[in-house]
Amino acid sequence: MQRITIDLTQIHDNYINLVPEQDRYLTRVLRLQSGGQFQAIDGTGKLYICELIARDPRAVTASAQITEIIISPDRPLAPAIALICALPKGNNFDDIVRACTELGVTTIYPAISDRTLLDPSLQKRSRWRKIAQEAVEQSERLTIPTIADPQALQAIFSQIPSAGMKFLCEARGEHPHLLTCLQARSIDNTPIVIAIGPEGGWTNAEIALASESGFQLVSLGQQILRTITAPIVALSIVAAAIDIHVLVDSE
Repeated sequence: MQRITIDLTQIHDNYINLVPEQDRYLTRVLRLQSGGQFQAIDGTGKLYICELIARDPRAVTASAQITEIIISPDRPLAPAIALICALPKGNNFDDIVRACTELGVTTIYPAISDRTLLDPSLQKRSRWRKIAQEAVEQSERLTIPTIADPQALQAIFSQIPSAGMKFLCEARGEHPHLLTCLQARSIDNTPIVIAIGPEGGWTNAEIALASESGFQLVSLGQQILRTITAPIVALSIVAAAIDIHVLVDSE
């Protein structure tokens, strides 16, 4: 059953007023007829099972009736996962948003570091949020991650709660592996924050700032990864550690 994302303002009583883009997608691309079923999510953790209603000739767009509401977390006992990522050049951040959304990130902080060259426009920020929405639909998540506005690293660190596990990934130096650090702690519902640096790595001043803010320096392995690759590797490690923890607790 195909899934779309709706806004809460589209819901009235037990019906959903479809916007033109959704109407075209369901009726022209998917060719759903009256009574055809689809799923809708509102980004807050609710899944709606819907049936398309016969179009009123006087209506601008179609509407749908909600037949069932399912409330379920993406993963049981999954902690919040925040990604702080220095903005790479070009459109590479698009792929980071897409992949990390599929991997379960809950908040993404685009960071302006000392070596960041990109100054994203409002249009590009809107595109990131659209990409996250599409990735949620594709991966069958129920919640849409929050994508903050680009900020300086110090401003982002000030918004991160003191509680939780905070890791700064650093390619060079003798640092413990991220997986080892996660396995040595009790994950439960403890928030996890991962910080990924820019091309060329973090500056000494940024590393010192992270340490003062409670971040532990960790490695992602022996290879030097690109900024577009490192977040996906880090989030894959985090997702695997959480899944293993949930599996062990359920046995």
